[in-house]
Amino acid sequence: MQIGYARTSTLDQVAGLETQRRDLEAVGCEKIFSEQVSSVAECGQLAAALDYLRVGDVLTVTKLDRLARLVRDLLDIVDQIESKKAGLRILDTTTPTGKLMLQVLGAVAEFERSMMLERQREGIAKAKSQGKYKGRKPTARAKSGEVQEMLEAGVTPTEVARKLGVGRSSVYRIVAEKGLKAQRTYARS
Repeated sequence: MQIGYARTSTLDQVAGLETQRRDLEAVGCEKIFSEQVSSVAECGQLAAALDYLRVGDVLTVTKLDRLARLVRDLLDIVDQIESKKAGLRILDTTTPTGKLMLQVLGAVAEFERSMMLERQREGIAKAKSQGKYKGRKPTARAKSGEVQEMLEAGVTPTEVARKLGVGRSSVYRIVAEKGLKAQRTYARS
């Protein structure tokens, strides 16, 4: 379900609020929360909209600055949305301001992801140096004996993969490593 949120900063911006509501209705928002309050004040309708969100819903705003003025607040709102397994849609991404905001947010997200991966690599390196990290166990190779037995019994590689819960490419890798013959089938199963 698409849920809309519209906000103007002052009571005399009635036309701006009506325009936002019209734009939100035009893109299919079934429920719209709106208010006329400064973004630095308590936004009761925003809180109500966030509370209303359910899994798979999308909160839609016409412009990013209608949702939050501070990056800190925006990130808190996005966290709340993501915690509900919902999405966020911003309609104004074609104007210079909208494009800039998307690029800045994209850069921040990319930076955050890079930092997380760097910390992960450091943690793995430390665990390896302490002998605590061995990596993922090779699941298919651990079952190579079973793969060989099934193939020798005439079971197709696709069926072997399905029965053992491994990838078909893993079965073929074992075939190549052990020099086995595999009965190939071309029918989709």
